Formats: sequence, structure tokens, C-alpha cells
Amino acid sequence: MTIDNRIQVVLIDDDPHLRQALGQTLDLAGLKILPLAEAQGLAGQLERDWPGVVVSDIRMPGMDGIELLTELHAQDPELPVLLITGHGDVPLAVQAMRAGAYDFLEKPFASDALLDSVRRALALRRLVLDNRSLRLALSDRNALSARLVGQSAPMLRLREQIGALAATKADVLILGETGAGKEVVARALHDLSSRRNGPFVAINAGALAESVVESELFGHEPGAFTGAQKRRIGKFEFANGGTLFLDEIESMSLDVQVKLLRLLQERVVERLGGNQLIPLDIRIIAATKEDLRQSADQGRFRADLYYRLNVAPLRIPPLRERGEDALMLFQHFADEASARHGLPPHELQPGQRALLLRHTWPGNVRELQNAAERFALGLELALDNSAPDAAAGSTVEMVSGGLSEQVENFEKSLIAAELARSHSSVRSLAEALGIPRKTLHDKLRKHGLNFADSGAHPTNDELD
Repeated sequence: MTIDNRIQVVLIDDDPHLRQALGQTLDLAGLKILPLAEAQGLAGQLERDWPGVVVSDIRMPGMDGIELLTELHAQDPELPVLLITGHGDVPLAVQAMRAGAYDFLEKPFASDALLDSVRRALALRRLVLDNRSLRLALSDRNALSARLVGQSAPMLRLREQIGALAATKADVLILGETGAGKEVVARALHDLSSRRNGPFVAINAGALAESVVESELFGHEPGAFTGAQKRRIGKFEFANGGTLFLDEIESMSLDVQVKLLRLLQERVVERLGGNQLIPLDIRIIAATKEDLRQSADQGRFRADLYYRLNVAPLRIPPLRERGEDALMLFQHFADEASARHGLPPHELQPGQRALLLRHTWPGNVRELQNAAERFALGLELALDNSAPDAAAGSTVEMVSGGLSEQVENFEKSLIAAELARSHSSVRSLAEALGIPRKTLHDKLRKHGLNFADSGAHPTNDELD
């Protein structure tokens, strides 16, 4: 049990008459108080950011005021604690102040003295908590910028929307193309919310077989169907107290959509084969790469579920709409890959920057991250412009410049390792390395490697 945040003063004194008198003074001043006869167990009932102050007598049976102060400050050193001392307890008062007490009052004291000290302590507490909130907000903003890299107008707007929605209890629908970073956005919403200490459960509805999707999501009781020997807790129930991220929601069958709609409306789940309604404290973040409104018009998605989900939509802009964010992201991922592989980082050359900006990135951030990894390894990159507005079959080859001997050796060892796998053809080796066959042939010659050493015998036309 925790003490209500509406309580402004916890008053502790084992003398019932003094406790009543002090309580009346504070109550008549309009303060919400909680009078207690003992200090034992109080620290466990106060959250770290509880917005009140504590007033306590020093001399009490069981836990005394100094011990209480020490225990409270172990949890929050900035919590104001006012201590009441009897006549002749000045040494105790000095000890209390050294231990971090906000103030002490020597009996007998005037009511105004108590009220003045309490009001000053409450004002200080508000200031401390406001500063904490500001530091947390700045920290969250910096963390969000590190996750969602970019300074384009669409990304600035997306981060602002995430910051606003994260603090609410609203379910969210994320709209974005494949590879745009929908799960990254979902995790940011969870981590910036009050549910951050609860579970984050991610599930891809498109990857679930139709025969197991209901059991996976809602759970089942023993005997619910053939093979159901034990109770299974579904993903929704497992995410209780936290967030469930449901990707590719458009792939769910209409029957499952009905159950999801009920869960969203009533916040209960019923396991397959069971009769018990299990209450849920859960936030649903759904994601789709399709136009659900169009799917609903075509009868492939329930219209009522679409309208229920579409209360708080978040659209992730595709990379082609983000301008120079592509350069910032590319360098970010390349630096990460270089550090991961123990290689020196490489800076993009002017020509390479132009090629990256020209590319349409049909695979979005996922494609860019793979390209950056190749750049960090010193491999040639073939950027496939397969987006509708790109020329058919066009490719852009980008070679990283100024490669060190270390990177050259790494490239040679990487190709040699694939050669050792005994590929049956040049085509399979080139696909394994992710480079064109002509590029592979050139690199084999450059590094003095022989495809025939692997045991395969490619034809001449394969090497053309």
C-alpha cells in the first residue's frame, strides 16, 4: 500500500493529544494530512516522488525520528523531514540537522511556526520535483533523438508526437512502410511512458500460423483443443501491466479481429476453452504497412476495429521523404558497425554523399543500415533502386574510399571464408556475399583467390 499523492503532510507522534492538536492546526490551514502514531514502515509506503513532507517527533518508542530520517533519506535524500524536539534536546536537534533534517521545532512552539516551516518545506519539495521532471524530460528527449536519428521536419514532428502520446494511456496505431522502424517507435512509446517498468511484448501477427494465432495471443486452458495439455498464458495476458506491440495487424483474420476489438473495448481477455474473464491493464500499439481504411472498404479489415485503433495514429515518414537524414543515419550506422567490428571509421566522400541522397531507399532504414554495414567493412555496395519512381533495373555502385590495409585484409578473409564453404556456383557465392558476379570476379583476381579451390567448377559465362 502506498500513501496517496494528495496527502501533503504525514504527521507522526506517539502522543495522541499532541497529534490531534497539530493535526487540527494543519487541517485548518487547508493542508491534507495523514496522522500516524508510529514511524515503523512509513518509508515503504512513500514513492520516491511523493509530493509531500514529513513531520515527526524525535523521541518515540520503536523507531525514533532520527532513525526515520535516515531510512527516508536512503530512499530520497531530498525529501523534507521536520523533526519535533522536547525541551533540553538541543544535542539531538544538532544531530538531526547534520543528518539532513529540513528543520526542527522545539516544544512548546507556536502554531504559526509549524505552519511556516511546513509551507516552506512544501514549496521546496515542489521545486525539487519540478526540476526532476525537467531533467527527466530532457533525458527522454535526448534518448529519443538517439533512437530516431534525423533533423528533417517529418522526424522532428514524429518525435514531438511520440513525446506527447507516450505520457497518455491511449492505444496507438503506427503507420509505416516495411523497414521504416515501426518497432523502434513502439519501444520508444513504451520506454517514455509510465509503463516503462512493465513488460514490452512484441509479436508479428503476419508470422503466426492461422492455427495457432488465437492460442498465441489469448492463451488456452487444458483440453481447449487437441494437443492442449497445459494452460498457456497468451501474449496479451503476459503483457499485463505493460505494452503489447502487434505488428502487421492487417494480416489478422476477421475472427481474431472480433476478439481483439472486444479486448480493446472491455480490457479483459478470455483464454480459449475457459470461462473466466481476466482483467487487463495493458496498452496496445498496433502497426501496419497497409491502408486499413481501404482494407476495411474492401471487407478485408473490420471497419469498427479500424475506427477503434485510429484514435491516435502515428505515421513514420519513409526515408525518401527525409532528405539529408539519410546521410546522418548512414554515418551513424557505419560508425556503429566499425566499432562493432574493431575497424577504423570512414567518412563519406562527396560523391558517395550524392549517391546516397539520390537513392530512393525502397527498403527504408533497414536497407540503409545494411548498406552502412557494408561500407564499414570496406565492401562494394550495390544500391537497388527498385522503387516505382526509379529507373527499371538501375543500380548504383558505391566504393568506400581510402581503405586501410586492415580493411583490405578483412575483405580478403571474408571472401576466403565463404570460398571455404564449397559453394556450387559463382552465383551462390556472390549471393552469399551480397555483391554482383562481375564484382566478385574482380575481387577474386585482386586478392589472388581462386574459386576452383573450393571444389566447384563454374562455367565461363558465370564469370562474365
